[in-house]
Amino acid sequence: MNNILDTAKGWLTDFFDPAVKKEIQHLIDNDTEELKDRFYKNMEFGTGGMRGVMGAGTNRINKYTLGKSTQGLSNYLNKVYGDEEIKVVIAYDCRHNSDTLALTVAEVFSANGIRVFLFSELRTTPELSFAVRHLNCHAGIVLTASHNPPEYNGYKVYWGDGGQIVPPQDGEIIAEINSLAIESIKFDANESLIKMIDEEVDEAFFEASVANGNFNADGKDDFKIVFTSLHGTSITAIPEVLKRAGYKNVTVIAEQAEPDGDFPTVKSPNPEEPEALSMAVKKAEEIGADMVVGTDPDSDRLGIAVRNLDGKMEIVNGNQAMVLMTKFLLEQQEKKGFKGNEFIATTIVSTPMMEAMAKAYGVEFKTALTGFKWIGKMIKDFPNSKFLGGGEESFGYMVGDFVRDKDAVTSTLLACEIAAQAKANGSSFYKDLIDCYVDYGFYKEHLVSITKKGISGAEEIKQMLKDFKDKPVKSVAGSKVKWIEDYNTSIAKNVLTGEEKPIDIPKSNVLIYETEDGTRIAARPSGTEPKVKFYISTNTELDKAENYKKVAASLDAKIKSILSELKLT
Repeated sequence: MNNILDTAKGWLTDFFDPAVKKEIQHLIDNDTEELKDRFYKNMEFGTGGMRGVMGAGTNRINKYTLGKSTQGLSNYLNKVYGDEEIKVVIAYDCRHNSDTLALTVAEVFSANGIRVFLFSELRTTPELSFAVRHLNCHAGIVLTASHNPPEYNGYKVYWGDGGQIVPPQDGEIIAEINSLAIESIKFDANESLIKMIDEEVDEAFFEASVANGNFNADGKDDFKIVFTSLHGTSITAIPEVLKRAGYKNVTVIAEQAEPDGDFPTVKSPNPEEPEALSMAVKKAEEIGADMVVGTDPDSDRLGIAVRNLDGKMEIVNGNQAMVLMTKFLLEQQEKKGFKGNEFIATTIVSTPMMEAMAKAYGVEFKTALTGFKWIGKMIKDFPNSKFLGGGEESFGYMVGDFVRDKDAVTSTLLACEIAAQAKANGSSFYKDLIDCYVDYGFYKEHLVSITKKGISGAEEIKQMLKDFKDKPVKSVAGSKVKWIEDYNTSIAKNVLTGEEKPIDIPKSNVLIYETEDGTRIAARPSGTEPKVKFYISTNTELDKAENYKKVAASLDAKIKSILSELKLT
């Protein structure tokens, strides 16, 4: 506790604003536990950058923690590109303080002689990724906490390829940041180096989104869409992109269209949560819409609801949306002809159905750690290969490579194209998905996410993962465990034969069990939230679409049994 108190007292010097000093002194005098949580560690970069609760302290998002990160990044950029005019672009979302924090970040860059393009108003994360290359920048920053609760904010760093930072840059940048004293931050802006941007980049992004996501589907005039931005940034892009692609029947949920960091109409602005789309689904039922689309605050994730076999709106999960969007892109490429260098991609905790589909089409399949930065890295590492599309189970998808991160803007358009064409063909988005199960196997997934906050929570998560590894599961739902993939040791072991294979993916705290019948159980800590996540994937054959409901029920029962076995209910 003495070290924590000493660190906290360091924030009482004249370098810090009076309001910050007052806040810290109050905690020292009155709230030891809160003080500990704010100063027991420094804010760290995870799979999605730096993300946390706003407030004063080293373990909080504020002008000083972001300033220190920006100072370290500025030092690194000046070391690497010192003989060039260094340029960065900055965007921000709807969250509280995002605009002022973005300006602070811009001022620190400019104080270090770096030219800054700063969006004049909130913009989507995919547009920021696009803008990095469009403006020929060396790096990009977006101020966002994605789908986290209102008290959070965050800071994601992009490199010159438009993707998030990955090794070796991430480690080198973090080392630079950690070597700094907080008092070394340069806050005195060079205003001449800061340029506001908006419509010119918007126009280029809209054109690129339509070019990549529009396939001239039939039936657009009769296709009804309900869209909600969940108080976030996608209101600046998705309605315009849909309009340009020819969709005229788009109903925007007015109560959720105004950007608002409190997210007042939802418990969580996360399209993975069914409740977030409830208002839009209700409207869709009222007006007889064909599809609902909702996006998270920075517009990199999208949730989709479509009419099921009974004509009711049903939310499809991230794996299902990813499979159908990828299938559509593969079909489109097949019409043009495969050249042999195409690939699709997903993550190690997403549905194995992606690999089955890649084999069926004869295209390369690549898999990566959780976090879209790894898919972006694939594009960078294989410049002679063509990325068609790919995604992850957590409701993120990327169409082509003009954006190098999850892109809910273009993915929304693609999903509408698929559904409109299916309807024109006498089918539906849902029926086309069932046809995929017939063709490639019926895969069904389930996610369990357990939240453990604070210092004690971090220890609980660590222990849960340790127990999962140290006490190996022998069988799952009556099927023997065959493979244990340990991404910490980079070894996959066949526990039935003793065979070992190297895992050619960067080390990560992930453990996956795979049984003889192909059931997979994965466990990992979240990189951006105080959570531990368990991913369950089951599969079987679906001989014909008519048997969908019966087979789906059997897989649901199997998942329920697995949850009980692993005590995850």
